[in-house]
Amino acid sequence: MLQSFKVFPYTAPLVFSTPSDSEPLFVSSLLNSSFITLDPEQADLFFIPFSSINVSARSLSRLVNALRYDFPFWNRTLGADHFYVSCEGLSFGSDRNVLELKKNSVQISCFPTAPDKFVPHKDITLPPSLAGPYSPMEKAKNHLHLGYVRYGAIKQHSLIKELRADSEFLVDSEPLDQLAFQERIRISKFCLFEYGKGDVSGISDALRHGCVPVVITDRPIQDLPLMDVLRWQEMAVFVGWNKGRAGVKVEELKRVLYRTCGGDDRYREVRGLGVTAGKHFVWNEQPQPYDAFHMVMYQLWLRRHTIRYARREVA
Repeated sequence: MLQSFKVFPYTAPLVFSTPSDSEPLFVSSLLNSSFITLDPEQADLFFIPFSSINVSARSLSRLVNALRYDFPFWNRTLGADHFYVSCEGLSFGSDRNVLELKKNSVQISCFPTAPDKFVPHKDITLPPSLAGPYSPMEKAKNHLHLGYVRYGAIKQHSLIKELRADSEFLVDSEPLDQLAFQERIRISKFCLFEYGKGDVSGISDALRHGCVPVVITDRPIQDLPLMDVLRWQEMAVFVGWNKGRAGVKVEELKRVLYRTCGGDDRYREVRGLGVTAGKHFVWNEQPQPYDAFHMVMYQLWLRRHTIRYARREVA
């Protein structure tokens, strides 16, 4: 892949103003990498750079229309060998150009992405930003807490209230700096997150530093970072709950966690897989082998064989 995979970038202005550092890090790493070719005939994929800040359907339509008529590459696959980066993700629209872009091209967005803006098996999410270098923290020999909840990671009011009342859980009442956050990870067996409503950005740190992620969700998760690469079910715990219920109860949650750590060997295996995977979540200003940038590129490489749509013959 490193020698043969090539990307041709169209020229367009880029403006970044997003809550995530992953988007500009990925784009700058890509444009300065050996994956870039200025010969479109050598390209496996085509990168459409555009500012995703307040982008309108009309401007996207004009962009795709320009690609359609100014270059021969879009029409060969109707955009299926093209990709773009949009942190929030694009919505489906009625405009033909926007619809082709959304349906056919690979979208790279930030995690998590709204379900109506993510197409499973086609689209990719960027691992939450985690500045390198990779150096897993030594885990405390004695865990002081069964579970840890970072400020904002869980939004269910009733569950937060129960967790605060349980001495086995540590729940932040205010945002902490990075060092304090990592120290709390170090002394906790599990780190709890609520998918869809809570802040899940800390899942990268949790994996990296050996705190097994527990993801509470009311629906299947199809946009986990690096889904083509990692076996998430083997290095994290997923707890489902029905929207029709009041929410997850702490006793129910504890039963799931005790099943996971009931045997020390089982817990060490789950934690060890997460720590090993942690290196794939690190973003470096100068990309390193197996870091987040290269893992995203690997997922693009897997998508290089696209469906070639037959051109319609004009009668």
